[in-house]
Amino acid sequence: MKKILCLVLLFLSLLSFQARAEEQFDVAAKHAIAVEADTGKILYEKDAASPAGIASITKILTVYLVYKEIKAGDLTWDTKVKISNYPYGLTTDYSASNVPMEAREYTVKQLVDAAMIASANSAAIALAEKVGGTEPRFVDMMKKQLQDWGITDAKLVNASGLNNKLLGDHIYPGSNSDEENTMSAKDVAIIARHLIKVFPQILKITKKTSGDFAGTKMDTYNYMLPNMPYAREGVDGLKTGTTEFAGASFVATSNENGMRIISVVLNADNSDTDDSARFKATNDLLNYVSNTYEKTTVIRKGQSYKNSTAKVIDGKKSSVPAVAKEDFVVIQNKLSDKKNTVTINSKKEGYIAAVKKGQLIGKASFKDSSLVGQGYLDSPPTVKLVAKTEVKRSFFLKVWWNHFVRYVNEKL
Repeated sequence: MKKILCLVLLFLSLLSFQARAEEQFDVAAKHAIAVEADTGKILYEKDAASPAGIASITKILTVYLVYKEIKAGDLTWDTKVKISNYPYGLTTDYSASNVPMEAREYTVKQLVDAAMIASANSAAIALAEKVGGTEPRFVDMMKKQLQDWGITDAKLVNASGLNNKLLGDHIYPGSNSDEENTMSAKDVAIIARHLIKVFPQILKITKKTSGDFAGTKMDTYNYMLPNMPYAREGVDGLKTGTTEFAGASFVATSNENGMRIISVVLNADNSDTDDSARFKATNDLLNYVSNTYEKTTVIRKGQSYKNSTAKVIDGKKSSVPAVAKEDFVVIQNKLSDKKNTVTINSKKEGYIAAVKKGQLIGKASFKDSSLVGQGYLDSPPTVKLVAKTEVKRSFFLKVWWNHFVRYVNEKL
């Protein structure tokens, strides 16, 4: 009996130690955030609301707008893009561009691949000029997109993420000669989430470790991809960024225990002496997330939550089972002892018969008691509730009588 008691106490102490260790986790970067992409739940943050340099992470927004143009039918992957003297001139400066553009014309697909795999700045600028007419007009489109997403604290001066000092006379009107793009880690997470949710095909590009650009081999800077120096199983994107101002930064996305995680590390610690600093920080952050959180289905598709029902008026039945239209999946903290609850909402006055099978009759909301920061990038998860069965309208005399009774009770 004493041995069993000792084992129990040891197990409880280990759990307590693990919980304290998780609470004390501090990612090795100036700014960071981790979110689960499907729900938008924030899983970790460190000074995530303060604007900072983002360097080439800018390109995830640039490419988002390109995808948007393709979806609208204004571009195709095979659309030819002429390379103006501005981006072409940058190809002579290896600090500004790393792919040659001697042909002076490439397809949208070639340029998107170059921008996302090799972080080619000239490719990003050429795409911006194609979509916006000029890079400044494209920057205005970028700003408008951020406003539509509710991002108001970002500063954008170009489509590539370069420091303005490398762009000569082509800087955004009114910007300073040494300015760079800045936004918060949270802003980056919002953009990344929109990109991979709306255009998940981007991951077919970002998971590549190399590519071909008109005969020139391109190599990725994402060293967490398979067969790379800091490979982590599950990582399939997204974008690195490095400048003297921004430091070494990285927005990653990875499948962790069935969760699609977006992590953002801006200005990794010790990156001036350790080229792998941002990847080590990202790996630690993803370890923390996978050890702390789990995906849970609280209501299965077609099932009710604790026998939930909705009131039916003038029906042959007075209520109908309310079931989930789809699986209701949430992300929960495995180490928290706080209780999470589900709230069922439907019209108190009920739904007038006939009620059709599959008719919307309410929603289930998740009340999360283990929140980090504001909790979610937008709103907590919900699922629509629908009628499990049909409820036919009652006999007309009974309906008349019900209306008469309600009138007397409410009006007289």
